[in-house]
Amino acid sequence: MADLMNGSELWSAALLCVFVFGLALVSSATLDRTKTVHRSMLFFLSGVLTCRYLFWRATETLAPAAFTLECLFSWSFFALEAAAGLSSLSAFLILSRTRSRSMEADQHLGWWGESLPRVAILIATYNEDRGVLERTIIGARSSGHANCTVLVLDDGRRDWLRDFCQTQGVRYVRRPDNKGSKAGNINHALSLLEREAAPPDFVAVLDADFVPHVDFVPRALALFRAADVGLVQTPQHFFNPDPIQHNLGLSRSYPDEQRFFFDHLQPSRDAWGIAFCCGTSSVIRWQALEEIGGFPTESITEDFMLTLVLQEAGYKTLYLNEALTEGLAPEGLKEYVTQRARWCLGLMQIARSRLGPLGRNGLRLRDRWSVADSVIFWLSTFSFRLAAVTFPLLYWFFNITVVDANVPDIITYFTPYYMWVLFSLNFVSGGLIVPVVNDVSQLLGAIPITRAAIVGLIRPKGHPFSVTAKGGDRTRVVIQWRLMMPFLILFVATVAGLVIGIFVDSFAFNDAGDGKVVILFWTIYNLLILSVTLAVCVELPRAEQHLADHPERCVILYEGRLRRVWLTDLTQGTARIRGVSMKVGAPLEIKFRDLGDMPAHVLEASGDGSLLSLALSDTQYERLLKRLYVEGVVPSITSTRLSAIVGSVFKRASRL
Repeated sequence: MADLMNGSELWSAALLCVFVFGLALVSSATLDRTKTVHRSMLFFLSGVLTCRYLFWRATETLAPAAFTLECLFSWSFFALEAAAGLSSLSAFLILSRTRSRSMEADQHLGWWGESLPRVAILIATYNEDRGVLERTIIGARSSGHANCTVLVLDDGRRDWLRDFCQTQGVRYVRRPDNKGSKAGNINHALSLLEREAAPPDFVAVLDADFVPHVDFVPRALALFRAADVGLVQTPQHFFNPDPIQHNLGLSRSYPDEQRFFFDHLQPSRDAWGIAFCCGTSSVIRWQALEEIGGFPTESITEDFMLTLVLQEAGYKTLYLNEALTEGLAPEGLKEYVTQRARWCLGLMQIARSRLGPLGRNGLRLRDRWSVADSVIFWLSTFSFRLAAVTFPLLYWFFNITVVDANVPDIITYFTPYYMWVLFSLNFVSGGLIVPVVNDVSQLLGAIPITRAAIVGLIRPKGHPFSVTAKGGDRTRVVIQWRLMMPFLILFVATVAGLVIGIFVDSFAFNDAGDGKVVILFWTIYNLLILSVTLAVCVELPRAEQHLADHPERCVILYEGRLRRVWLTDLTQGTARIRGVSMKVGAPLEIKFRDLGDMPAHVLEASGDGSLLSLALSDTQYERLLKRLYVEGVVPSITSTRLSAIVGSVFKRASRL
């Protein structure tokens, strides 16, 4: 009789999943992701299914209330899951709207008439390489807005950079100390500009590695027509893969980890009036900066705090979702994790400041929600991901059941919720949420981010600003043992637990029934996540790369003959061609329509492909930088194809 009931429950659960799957197919064919009504329907159902799942978890799967370890761990895991669910509910509400301001920018281009606004482009730098700074400075000089002044703010106090700025005709600024880190550096420059007879009307802020396209300043200025617009933020795109993309071989098939935020979450935040400054690639009204006294320095994420201070003073932050700058994603895992831990710590500092969600300030309710949403995200998402790979071990080693559930109930409550939320997020983002890779990206930084969240809330002051290193030698395989070790330990422990659970019958497990199947599946999934995480911790060599490159035809002069070849890759000093067999060291000449004739020689040769070293004149080098970074198209991968991701993963696995 029990078997019949179990079979009936499984059949009913399967029918529910089929219904949700069918509803997703119909919705994908009939709904428009740009319409608020359609998005609201999607995410309302996502919220209902999330609440249904959490209610089931709270009422049916927890250990009985008692002074036992099983109760402690069961309830603590649910608390983390519920907090992550609350973060999801907030995200669903934000994502139920979206806004594009491109048409508004088109309509208001040149609203200032004959009198061009004065714009100061500030490039904050500390320890970046010459090659990184050259392209940023040349890009800033090439702005399509004629009335621009470029200032390089050097907190590294480097003489070679001062001399380079002189040759480029840009203003070099250094200060006697590094007080206030990046915000202090910018404030020092603002104080110098304030003393001038004609201060700028607007200030554009760039990180040292972010190259502005020619239309960055004009397009951003177009949104300042209303006097209460204090800041316009544009998205960050990257011309190199981040560590997850690169180390998994997904550089051309899977987008960087920040694409969902910049391409979809920020436009949704803008629709609610809570878009926020992200530091680089933003333009700020000078009058607004004067009123608030410059950049705030109470948080190491001065950008988010700047938005709140501006809002308190009556100024809006708008978001223009156009690829107008491109920069360097963190190239190493340590830098990647350090950057995100810094963002987390800075948000906690804001939460504990007077501009926190419970502080006495002039912020709107939606601004308080914005801060609370960010705090809950950083507090819950990464700690829950860490708990998800840790808590199943309690069953295998200590006989503690954390989630007491059977298979039919999991299929009835968890599977429809997971399917619909995954569909909704991918529908509005064009397929950016790939479960395994997304889980790995969260797990990689889970330990330092969780630590930063807790420390930031308890002790918000006295933390140094950690600079994200850019450039440097990336030509060797590097195993990040320190970062890898916790995941390696978890992997070994999970394998051991799985062996115990499957092959050792002498262990006196609790009679978890079908619950053991649930834990078994959960454990196998964790092994997959941990395996991919370990693979990411093996950093592969990097060559200079520009993700926007597409093969194009060009002509070379080789051995006295003109030959048409394919140019497949072009960087600041090299080119890769295909279509002719050449010898290493052989001289040749590449003929570009826009760059002129360029001498080169063969560095590497394989079959009909060759890597060339370019001999560039100063003029050609500057033109090449403009072509690659200033006048280019969107450099990032902005959508996904599952077949391409699978192909890339298999290709990466074959190299192990």
